[in-house]
Amino acid sequence: MSIRDWPDDERPREKLLQRGAAALSDAELLAIFLRVGVPGRSAVDLARDMLKQHGCLRTLLSLDQAAFCATPGLGPAKYVQLQAVLELARRHLEETLQHGDAIQSVADTRRYLTSRMRHHYHEVFACLFLDNKNRVIQYEELFYGTIDSSAVHPRQVVKRALYHNAAAAIVAHNHPSGVAEPSRADELITLRLKEALALIDVRLLDHIVIGDGQTVSLAERGLL
Repeated sequence: MSIRDWPDDERPREKLLQRGAAALSDAELLAIFLRVGVPGRSAVDLARDMLKQHGCLRTLLSLDQAAFCATPGLGPAKYVQLQAVLELARRHLEETLQHGDAIQSVADTRRYLTSRMRHHYHEVFACLFLDNKNRVIQYEELFYGTIDSSAVHPRQVVKRALYHNAAAAIVAHNHPSGVAEPSRADELITLRLKEALALIDVRLLDHIVIGDGQTVSLAERGLL
């Protein structure tokens, strides 16, 4: 049966207009993005198949072009559309932080950092530079590779903080292994950065470690 033959309150687009996007399942939201199905399968059926194949929405949205386009009916044009939607979501989060209070929006800050860093296949060390009202000035990725005490240079973080005239900073790095538990090296880096930034009156508010679906705050662990 075609989606057009479904009752109005069961069609994804009509359901969204009547009840809001939050009322839709992952498959229904994905079906709206797909727009059409394939012979013998509606867009909702195709969406359900894709979610079942890849396990969850997050994994599906993280696919590279080759893996995404391996699904019958999906090609480069649809992959490009998906990447544009994901980038719009990231930029929306960034603007939300820039126009709000990052410290009072801890969940938004973590979501934003996770969206920027979660999909890297190598370790990345990044900084959120904040103004004196704790609003985001700039996000920058500064170091790549294995993040340890020899790879992260406090002087470079200090240099960028001065460039942005920052009053505070939040640093973060990802663990490609998926395990967000901080290492002893992570703790040492945090203390070194805190001391270096304090010399120029910049507060280090947090160091967030990003894993697969989880984050750990070193500030919440009592290190800052």
